[in-house]
Amino acid sequence: MGRDAEGLWRKGFTMNICVVGTGYVGLVTGACFAEFGLKVVGVDKDEKKIKDLSNGIIPIFEPGLEELVKRNIKDGRLSFTTDLAGSVKRSLGIFIAVGTPSMEDGSADLSYVEAVAHSIAENMNGYKVIVTKSTVPVGTGEKIRKIIGEKQKEKVDFDIVSNPEFLREGSAIEDFMRPNRVVIGAESDHAIAIMRDLYAPLYLIETPFIVTDIKTAEMIKYASNAFLATKVSFINEIANICERVGADVHMVAKGMGHDNRIGTKFLHPGPGFGGSCFPKDTSAIVNIAKEHGYDFEIVKAVIKVNKRQRALMVEKIKKETGELKDKRIGILGLSFKPNTDDMRDAPSVSIIKGLQKEGAKIRAYDPAAMEEAKKFLDDIEYCNDPYGVADGSDALVIITEWNQFRNLEINKIKSLLKKPVVIDLKNIYDPKKMKEMGIRYTGVGRGK
Repeated sequence: MGRDAEGLWRKGFTMNICVVGTGYVGLVTGACFAEFGLKVVGVDKDEKKIKDLSNGIIPIFEPGLEELVKRNIKDGRLSFTTDLAGSVKRSLGIFIAVGTPSMEDGSADLSYVEAVAHSIAENMNGYKVIVTKSTVPVGTGEKIRKIIGEKQKEKVDFDIVSNPEFLREGSAIEDFMRPNRVVIGAESDHAIAIMRDLYAPLYLIETPFIVTDIKTAEMIKYASNAFLATKVSFINEIANICERVGADVHMVAKGMGHDNRIGTKFLHPGPGFGGSCFPKDTSAIVNIAKEHGYDFEIVKAVIKVNKRQRALMVEKIKKETGELKDKRIGILGLSFKPNTDDMRDAPSVSIIKGLQKEGAKIRAYDPAAMEEAKKFLDDIEYCNDPYGVADGSDALVIITEWNQFRNLEINKIKSLLKKPVVIDLKNIYDPKKMKEMGIRYTGVGRGK
């Protein structure tokens, strides 16, 4: 399929694409494109993962994803393979969705992206659109272009596109199907036309498309995540001040959020941000700035505040429980946010390790993340439900705001705890009502 690919697509031919990397971003991207009616193959070198995926076994917890994968496998639009060479040859669009983990200096590790670029170059048999879905530093598109241009066995035309993802774990399918915007960074009108065709269903719901150059598209992703992380750290700073002056951070956030210039999103105080994106991307953009001779002071402060916030949560728990040695602390919620089993840089890990360092014994419950948590935490007693966590504990700490924690039987919790102490790091309960029920309740930034 050559330069007439767009015309064939518009005449009703199915466009073949492959998504390299079947992690969180790659799997959601492939399944959703298949739902759009494209023929998609997901490629990964992990043979066990590919076998499981081919049988509809999903390695991550994401609401709705298992059903989406199974339906599109059944309908013949989605398949999985370890054969990258064959997939490249059969596809017009090749999406790179491999990991870009942080290195020790905070910069993004591009070794997986570069390895995929080499493989694409060696197996190109005609015009291809190579699309970066992975979050990559500014200039990576040009690096991929150079690798492919130099390593091609046979010179064929190709285009590079940056198409960053803005998927929230726990809401990823909705974010893909009904996004706030689609960003396309490209220098070729032909590549832009193909990308528009890939996302054609989104035109029906009038999704904004931002078409720009590759470097700007790469920067949009980092700038977006850095700004959202800044809002999180900002409201946590405000919450810490509120506690000292006797103000209520919820009302402060509400008063701020009604200003359309600020908005209500991400003004929720707590133990800080975690996950696979914000920690990695804030470190990366600081490093990008440094490499270009600029000191990104605001985001450096955001990172510092986020780290300190976790330590402050340990101090808050210690203040409410007294000496922690040999105390049993019950933890509700381990994943970095609800509706996911992702434990990467989860605040719970730092907080629990801080409590254990003080001699506390930990029991915990999470609806999805307990198996994953075992990779990050030792010496934890895992329970079957929140009431098992409360039973015999000296205090109950809420770290992740799963919906099922919002309507606990408080009187039952009170009867099970050694002392009626609840430390709510996500502010999901009303302090006044909790105190009326005889609970010694503490939130974040809710006054004295």
